[in-house]
Amino acid sequence: MQTRPRWLVAAVGLLAGLAPATATAELVTLRSGRVLSVASVHFDGDQAVIVLRGGGQMRAPRDSVVAVAPDEVPYPEPAPEPAIVVPVEPVAPASRADLVALIDERAAHHGVDTRLARAVVMVESNYQAEAVSPKGAMGLMQLMPATARQYALEDPFDPRQNLDAGLRHLRGLLDRYGKGRESLALAAYNAGEGAVSRYGGIPPYRETQDYVRRILTLTGR
Repeated sequence: MQTRPRWLVAAVGLLAGLAPATATAELVTLRSGRVLSVASVHFDGDQAVIVLRGGGQMRAPRDSVVAVAPDEVPYPEPAPEPAIVVPVEPVAPASRADLVALIDERAAHHGVDTRLARAVVMVESNYQAEAVSPKGAMGLMQLMPATARQYALEDPFDPRQNLDAGLRHLRGLLDRYGKGRESLALAAYNAGEGAVSRYGGIPPYRETQDYVRRILTLTGR
């Protein structure tokens, strides 16, 4: 068996010590065909727990993950940021106009006013299909992992799937609070139904109050 010269071993060790700190990653192939570069993946029963490179995690049905392989391209440890866009393959539709058309189509399908649907997407993600919040909310309508599981999303970053789940959830809240009480439905979308029930109306959270006000202003209400 050949051995490396000692000078080469020493040089490799020195260069490794001088290299900037990097983190490992894994490539996850979903049944939809999307490939995500993530920090790690592990399985919890019938769920796949996908830890995102920028922080946070998402869950998906175990059988929606068809392959996991090491990502051979290292990346530096990320610095904390207010919002993170996961670098994955381009998602169609890519243009703002195409996204607006898709939002209008899915809103009509779910019986949600198109102006309201557009405003929610604008405030939630600014039409960024791959946006991930520090809390782990994902995609156009910033769905939390629990909501993604509730609607059995295979790929929460797919615009159509994300819109379908988010609009179904919003439609349910609109039905729960009744006609003319959109502000309560929006507050529940942002802060949760429990918070709305606990305070008997829009919770006294600045984020939620600003959220409701911005969306109603965009819709002209």
